[in-house]
Amino acid sequence: MRKLFYLIFVMLFILSAVSFAQFKGYGVKGGAQFNGGLSFSELSNEAFSFLARGFVDVELHKMLSLELGVGYGRYGCHYDYVEDFPHKKIYTDIIPIDLRLKITPFNMKSINPYGYIGLGALNYSVSDFPTTPLSSTPTAQTLYYYAEKRKGWTGVVPVGLGVEIKLAEKVALDINSGFNFTGGDAINNIIFGDNTDHWAHLGVGFVFGGPKIDADEDRDGLKTSYEERIGTDPLNPDTDGDGLKDGDEVLKYKTNPLKADTDEDGLTDYDEVMKYSTDPTKADTEGDGLKDGEEVTNYKTSPLNPDTDGDGLSDYQEVKTTKTDPLKADTDGDGLNDGAEVNTYKTNPLVADTDGGSVNDGIEVDRNTNPLDPSDDVEKKVEEKKMEVGEILILEGVNFETSSANLTSESEEILQKSLKYILAHPTETYEISGHTDSRGTREKNIRLSKDRAESVKSWLVKNGIDANRLTTEGYGPDKPIAPNDSQENMYKNRRVEFKRIK
Repeated sequence: MRKLFYLIFVMLFILSAVSFAQFKGYGVKGGAQFNGGLSFSELSNEAFSFLARGFVDVELHKMLSLELGVGYGRYGCHYDYVEDFPHKKIYTDIIPIDLRLKITPFNMKSINPYGYIGLGALNYSVSDFPTTPLSSTPTAQTLYYYAEKRKGWTGVVPVGLGVEIKLAEKVALDINSGFNFTGGDAINNIIFGDNTDHWAHLGVGFVFGGPKIDADEDRDGLKTSYEERIGTDPLNPDTDGDGLKDGDEVLKYKTNPLKADTDEDGLTDYDEVMKYSTDPTKADTEGDGLKDGEEVTNYKTSPLNPDTDGDGLSDYQEVKTTKTDPLKADTDGDGLNDGAEVNTYKTNPLVADTDGGSVNDGIEVDRNTNPLDPSDDVEKKVEEKKMEVGEILILEGVNFETSSANLTSESEEILQKSLKYILAHPTETYEISGHTDSRGTREKNIRLSKDRAESVKSWLVKNGIDANRLTTEGYGPDKPIAPNDSQENMYKNRRVEFKRIK
């Protein structure tokens, strides 16, 4: 009999270690059990023991609950040396009242293994005991017994394993096995050696309420039955781990709680809702042709504005078609925004001087020359027309490195035209003057403009012009040709002028 108890106990332990599913979220449940018992005392356990027990189980956590139970049963044992006593059996009525902490470590749907440990009180009353004297044992140890039938209270500590198996909606079969330690040695009316009176049990019963009481165990806003229907985890408030509760996804944002990126645009639903205010159900919120994730991660554009830089081209056009910078309205820095170049002037938004005639597209548009025709660029005057004394020519396109007097390589191409003119008119002399916008101190700008004029002179002298034919001046911000109130106007004021003085 003991071997059978041990075998069942081990089987329940193994079953609890290999099951996977969902059996939580019930709140409160109750039931009844009937247990067959096996006594452990000074006497043999051949007499039948049993215990009927009712209980109420209150869920504390997805893995813990408290169970309050009360039962009634008989504790039986057998003594071979009882004389003139029918069946040689001793019985005691028992009423245990205990509180058990139940542990349910697995997430299950139709089977729920558990373990428990408890503490309680046991009321006992000996009901069937011989009135004739008991003989001595063969071991010659003294056997003590009470002449009267004992009754009273003692402590009890139940421990064990069990499993609930779902049978129907809110109904489960309960199978459990365990051991009940007591603090009394008079439950069987016998005192013999140091033994106290305990019992093991194997029981079956029914549980009502169980796994389908519709609670919101994970507090995500969805009931257990609904989560089971849509496939989310009723014990995890954020099944897909995207940072939004399942209930918010289903009820508020209409996103998929099983998928962290519902619209597959490269952004999690949480990021779309909480960080970027984009539509988590629409891959391209503003409809510019780029996915929200591409805009945020790859291009740094706004997923809420189809034209981030406001240049008249959509972010998609700039990235996929014109290859311009969607964050910069004027990619080539020629004074025209990319949209105007593509849609209005048909110029190249990636090249400042589309026709290669030495004058930027923006300047040509401003002075009404054709940015697609190099023949009308201003620098052609240097070669084709004789300058009058006092006439000023702005060397448009002669630029310098930022905050320095170093000529750019593009500027040298323009100076080549000036060089040809000066070489062709050897009797003329010229003043080269530098000018700046109003930013910075006047003293610094005067010095910078003078240095830039000297840089142009040095280039011309290096390329064959007599230095005596050239003078330089630096006027800084003193002679603007436009108000310094915009980037375009300040660009005009940052210039080099070429004036005939003889």
